[in-house]
Amino acid sequence: MAITEDAPPGTDTGGAEPPRGRRLSSPLALTLVLLSAVLAQSPIRGVLGTPLMQSWMTVFVAVTVQALPFLVLGVLLSAAIAVFVPASFFARALPRRPALAVPVAGVAGAVLPGCECASVPVAGALVRRGVTPAAALAFLLSAPAINPVVLTATAVAFPGHPEMVLARFLASLLVACAMGWLWQRLGRTDWLRPAAHGAHEGATKGEAFWGAVRHDVMHAGGFLVLGATAAATLKAAVPADWLRAAAGTPLVSVLALAVLAVLLSICSEADAFVAASLTQFSPTAKLVFLVVGPMIDLKLFAMQAGTFGRAFALRFAPATFALAVAGAVLTGAVLL
Repeated sequence: MAITEDAPPGTDTGGAEPPRGRRLSSPLALTLVLLSAVLAQSPIRGVLGTPLMQSWMTVFVAVTVQALPFLVLGVLLSAAIAVFVPASFFARALPRRPALAVPVAGVAGAVLPGCECASVPVAGALVRRGVTPAAALAFLLSAPAINPVVLTATAVAFPGHPEMVLARFLASLLVACAMGWLWQRLGRTDWLRPAAHGAHEGATKGEAFWGAVRHDVMHAGGFLVLGATAAATLKAAVPADWLRAAAGTPLVSVLALAVLAVLLSICSEADAFVAASLTQFSPTAKLVFLVVGPMIDLKLFAMQAGTFGRAFALRFAPATFALAVAGAVLTGAVLL
């Protein structure tokens, strides 16, 4: 027989649920994690001391430390340009004829030192201010791949191979212009629905700048860690025979690194260091990785859908992927 305890007289329960136990707060969770690490330090030390983990940590730290300065510099510069340079400046600088505006906008991508996280909102602002969508899309695709920070990072990641820097510049610019002209010919206005306002409109310039910096650091830094983790895992854990088998077949190696670029979603200031660590693959396959990543990956698809609409992203992403792979392969065949 169950025994129930009546509420004290005069207490109005009001149908409220009985109090529950305390929820697991962040400080408590951190304390439990640290305590578990202290208790398990001997097994952890043993695992970290194995040759496999030492190899993994060497690659992870090398990729992260090399890429981090370029990532921070790119975030600061892209936030400053996005906030303090009005989008109307780009609108006035572009030719009125769309066919000419596309290559000019593609080359203008070199003046926005930043990753793809910055190029999407800037392209959206250009469309809202009357820039022809074909030119804005060419700018969106070229800016993350041909700006000075990214090209410098590529030169550092591939020392003694200036042809890789030139190939990345030319292939990315070629694909960006081709997509702009393709949109001008086949695109429809009802596919493109940019948001009514930017993410930082209504805030002061200082608030918008630090908001953009925080956003890009959190997103780009997280994807950098993810990319370094994947590169280290491929290098240390995946059997060398598997990588050699994939890298030994040109078509498989190209498609493998193209898909890997989409899945990893690495910031363009850091992707060259990840590509350089994939030593089993050919220079052309690495070039495909460097061209595809800044143009279409998982985070970019989400950002493009949020900025321009899902109907646009579902058509734009596959076309960009196919042209990026083809453009990188053709360029690599000529220059690499």
